[in-house]
Amino acid sequence: MNMFCKATLVAAGFCALFSGTALAGEKVVIKDVTGRDVEVSVPVEHVILGEGRQIYFVAALDREAPFKRIVGWREDLPKADPESYAAYLEKYPDIAKLPTFGGMKDGTFDVEQAVSLKPDVIIMNLDAKTATEEAGYIEKLGKVGIPLVYIDFREKPMENTEASMRIMGKLLGQETKAEDFIKFRAESIAKVTDVLAKQQPVQPVVFVERAGGYSDDCCMSFGDENFGKMVEIAGGKNMAKDIIPGTFGTVNPEQIIAANPDQIIITGGNWQGYVPGGNWVGVGYGADIKEAHRKLENLTKRPAFTGVKAVKDGNVHAIWHQFYNNPYQFVAIQEIAKWLHPDLFKDLDPEATFKELHARFLPLDYKPGYFVSLTDQ
Repeated sequence: MNMFCKATLVAAGFCALFSGTALAGEKVVIKDVTGRDVEVSVPVEHVILGEGRQIYFVAALDREAPFKRIVGWREDLPKADPESYAAYLEKYPDIAKLPTFGGMKDGTFDVEQAVSLKPDVIIMNLDAKTATEEAGYIEKLGKVGIPLVYIDFREKPMENTEASMRIMGKLLGQETKAEDFIKFRAESIAKVTDVLAKQQPVQPVVFVERAGGYSDDCCMSFGDENFGKMVEIAGGKNMAKDIIPGTFGTVNPEQIIAANPDQIIITGGNWQGYVPGGNWVGVGYGADIKEAHRKLENLTKRPAFTGVKAVKDGNVHAIWHQFYNNPYQFVAIQEIAKWLHPDLFKDLDPEATFKELHARFLPLDYKPGYFVSLTDQ
C-alpha cells in the first residue's frame, strides 16, 4: 500500500474505492501445502474458492459472515452436497448471485472471469495442482498480481489438515480461531487414539467403498490415506491399504470376497444431481435415515459382498462421503471407532462431537443424518 493511502483512514478508504480492491495489511509470505512460498496481503477481503465445498472450512473461520469475502466459487456444492447448499442458501440468499466457475481439472476454469473479480487470492485444492500447472494458470494469474494458494483436505488430509487450517487462518486473519479448531480436532481424535493405545484391541479388517452405488462398477476404495487412514486411526485394518498404492483406487469383487472383511463402510451422499435415482446411500445433513437404510441394505446384495462376514453379521455402515474433503474428519474417526469397537467406545458420542463443532464454529444449526448401519432400527 502506498504512503498516501496509509496517511489517514479517510484517504485509505478512498484509495480502496478508487482502485476497486479492498484494504489489506502488509504483504506476507505463506507456504502452501505444496511448499510454494506465496506472497499475499492479509487479511484477504476478496476470495475465489476453487471448489464450492471449501465453504466447509471457510465457514468454520468466518462463522459470523461466511460469504463476506467470497467473490466467486466453483459450482459443485449444489450437486455434491445439496442439503448443505440449501441450508446455506436459506440463511444467506445472496449466494445465489455469486459468480460460479468450472473446474481446473476439467479445463473449464475461466481465468478472464477470475481476473475481472479482482480477488486477493484464489484457494485451490491440491488435487487440481497438475491441471493448474499444465494450463499455466499460476503464471497467468501472477502477471496480474493474483496469488494462488493450495490447501488439502482430500489427497493427504491426515497430514495436511492442520497446515491447511493454519494457512486459511492466516489468510482470513483468523489465526486464533484456526488454532481453536485444530485443538478441538486433536482432542476429539485423542478420545479414540488414547483408548486404543491403552487397550490394544484386535484390529478388524475393514473394506471402505468409496461412493458405493454411484455407478454400477465395483469397487472404488482408499489406500493409505483419507478414509483408509481414518480406519487405521480408529483401530481397524484397511483392507485396500496394500492393494491401492495412492489415496484413491479400485479393488475387484474377488479381492473383497477373498479378504472377507469384518466390517464394511460405504461413503454416500445425495447425488441426485449427478446420478438421478441412483443406488447411492443419501446420508448427509438432515438426511432421511430410513431411506438411507433401505438403500444401504440393497447394496449388500451385490456380487462383491456375497457371503462376506460383515454382511452376515450386519456390520455394514454408510457414512457421509464429504468427510473425505473437509476438516471435520475427526467426527468420522469417532463414528468408525464406535462401529469397530463398540464395547470400548460405548460412551463416545460422535453426534455430540458434531453438534459441538456446529455450536462452536459453524453458522448452521446441526441436523443429524450423517451415519447409518444395517443394525439401526
